[in-house]
Amino acid sequence: MTEKTDTDAPKGELTLRTLAMPGDTNAAGDIFGGWVMAQMDLASGIRGAEVAGGRVVTAAVNEMSFAMPVKVGDTLCVYTEIERIGRTSMVMRIEAWAQRYLSHVMEKVTDASFVMVALDTAGKPTPIPR
Repeated sequence: MTEKTDTDAPKGELTLRTLAMPGDTNAAGDIFGGWVMAQMDLASGIRGAEVAGGRVVTAAVNEMSFAMPVKVGDTLCVYTEIERIGRTSMVMRIEAWAQRYLSHVMEKVTDASFVMVALDTAGKPTPIPR
């Protein structure tokens, strides 16, 4: 059983897990926020492509703030939840949680709403299959 220090459990589907490494740190030894955001973007692309049945791109990221740092050795766990599907786009809630190094402690790092757009082979928006 995984111990959680946040009052909420992760919402959505576990889509990506990756290890925070020394090369991803700033001068203070914390993992760059941009690295965390990039992992969230990768997860949204994976989940979006599954839903759309093809290529998707990130159109927007709405309101991201960081509650706590990710440290070297933590496992970043990214959860995705589809909030809404439109004709050619979808909105996903993405949560990033840190499983602390050598423990079962999980702490929510950040979350954001990602807007993904499905594209055809010519790079034009295309309808998402229902």
